[in-house]
Amino acid sequence: QRLHDNLFDQPMRLERVNSQEIPEGQGEVAVTTNLGDSPCEIELSSLVPPDGLPRATFLFPNGEVSVKEKKLDEGEKILSVNGIVKSHILNGVCTALYNDNMMNIKYRYKDDELSFIPSLTLPSNSLSFAFKRQLTPSDKFSYRYHFDTNYWSAVYKQKASKHVKWKAGYGSDERLGWASVWVGDAGGKTKEAPLKTKVQLMIKVPQNNIRNSTVVFRVKKRWDF
Repeated sequence: QRLHDNLFDQPMRLERVNSQEIPEGQGEVAVTTNLGDSPCEIELSSLVPPDGLPRATFLFPNGEVSVKEKKLDEGEKILSVNGIVKSHILNGVCTALYNDNMMNIKYRYKDDELSFIPSLTLPSNSLSFAFKRQLTPSDKFSYRYHFDTNYWSAVYKQKASKHVKWKAGYGSDERLGWASVWVGDAGGKTKEAPLKTKVQLMIKVPQNNIRNSTVVFRVKKRWDF
């Protein structure tokens, strides 16, 4: 009873939340309150105008769990549970992400030169890992392997200068090798972004049919009106 009283004795705030999931022509409001003196919170959010039950989210220091109403393709409505938990383990970060009866457990270790990321998906038991190594300040190598399919991919990146960066890689799933060059300054402040242009030239070479090689040309340019 004391927890119930403390819940509603806490100051509550009304928020308008921006979300990419909000349908066009609708908004979203949320009410959040603390659970007594603990760092945990409960949030209730709903579309405006309402379109079903509100979403309930329990937030705690290492993650959050939410329950919301989900409409299936057949028109049936069910309750969907989603959650994420993060924890520091062995100088790295372990993340467990649960979404509609599927869980992904990922561990990430990273220092100034090395990054190692094993990942397990349940219940499919799909296991993979990513490995990244900073060879020099301008050279980086990355490798990814999927144990259930034996697919792997490797990418080598080099920043030749402030304005030139090239990459080369191979993916065993498509048996495709590729190389690309980016020309353009990717740095700078946000307000300078409209003045920047990046150009990419990529060559794709299929391993099983070299004659079907393709050349891709891309231009990235931002304008502000």
